[in-house]
Amino acid sequence: VQLQASGGGLVQAGGSLRLSCAASGRTLSSYAMGWFRQAPGKEREFVAGVSGSGRGTYYADSVKGRFTISRDNAKNTVNLQMNSLKPEDTAVYYCALDRDKIVPGANAWEYDYWGQGTQVTVSS
Repeated sequence: VQLQASGGGLVQAGGSLRLSCAASGRTLSSYAMGWFRQAPGKEREFVAGVSGSGRGTYYADSVKGRFTISRDNAKNTVNLQMNSLKPEDTAVYYCALDRDKIVPGANAWEYDYWGQGTQVTVSS
């Protein structure tokens, strides 16, 4: 499985970005997917997750109400819409797939496949 994350960039505080994660080599449907981020000097942290069906979504408290995760199983993609961005959202964002679960976990070690990461920088 290869995951390709895209959509990162530089944006001013209060702005929006939409990240996408495209998969090849395996159909994403029925697998839990997650987005994580890692800022310099910090551990990788859970941002959002979506169940295999797409009906269950989960968010870190720090992004609730601002970020929305969604999946399009027909297109084999998972997206993260990020609104009202803050400077503290600056990080490399990674998408990940858990081949063993349909409900996403919040721990990086639970995930089996990772995208290469896409940089998000929010200026104040």
